[in-house]
Amino acid sequence: MGWLDERRVLITGGANGIGRAVAERFVAEGARVAILDRDADACDRLMRASSGAIATVAGSVTSWVDNQRAVTRCVEAFGGLDVFIGNAAVFDFFRPLEELDGAQLDAAFDELFSINVRACLLGARAALGPLRASRGSMIFTASSASFSASGGGPLYTASKHAVLGIIRQLAYELAPRVRVNGVAPGGTLTSLSGLEAMGEGDRHLDGIKDIGESIAASMPLGVAIQPSDHTAAYVLLAAADQSRAMTGTVIRSDGGWELCRIGWSDKARRLRTPWPSPRRLR
Repeated sequence: MGWLDERRVLITGGANGIGRAVAERFVAEGARVAILDRDADACDRLMRASSGAIATVAGSVTSWVDNQRAVTRCVEAFGGLDVFIGNAAVFDFFRPLEELDGAQLDAAFDELFSINVRACLLGARAALGPLRASRGSMIFTASSASFSASGGGPLYTASKHAVLGIIRQLAYELAPRVRVNGVAPGGTLTSLSGLEAMGEGDRHLDGIKDIGESIAASMPLGVAIQPSDHTAAYVLLAAADQSRAMTGTVIRSDGGWELCRIGWSDKARRLRTPWPSPRRLR
């Protein structure tokens, strides 16, 4: 028996990266998973390989209509919805404020916040009815950047602080029928993409030169975190019989990143391990 037997789950941004790893782990735990993602080819590949355990909708998480379509797809395919996971995101590649002119800042803000923040609320609202009916839960992908600086530039960091606020406010509003929690990954080797407004829509985090070594050097655990390393946290939060006392909780899955803010950088310097700066990673 899996931890998630017969659980019906919807994941946004579930065709690649952390979302895909979570989808595959959930299926292995007995869940049936619907995915909303803009990558139609990846959606098709996942659905064909899943033997009926995955249903997909190719669309935009920034569209209210597409979020409604995804919820309807899950309910029609699997008979209901127990867990909504708001996961889709884009990255600013540590771009500092002074490198953005006014027009570019305006467009980049709208694009990033539409995907990283507004889409969380659109998906949550679309899923709310079925989740209340099943006494289900929501899980949002936060970030180490939800708690501290240097996990991205000002746009990404602000957006992930906003996600933390969404988790806390919805946990308050939707109790007791719907639990709301989050997972905060640290630096992860994933295909997180950049912003069209910055000319980096085709750029991916795992394509940065030496990114694995930089991530490992920046964390006390000394590992280059993979998407699959985070999936157990999502399983725990989705398993109602294992986490029924948890709402408004964010599990940090960051290799000890928070310790870095306290003093790991000094240790890294003593070991002659470079603390990766935003400029170096770009």
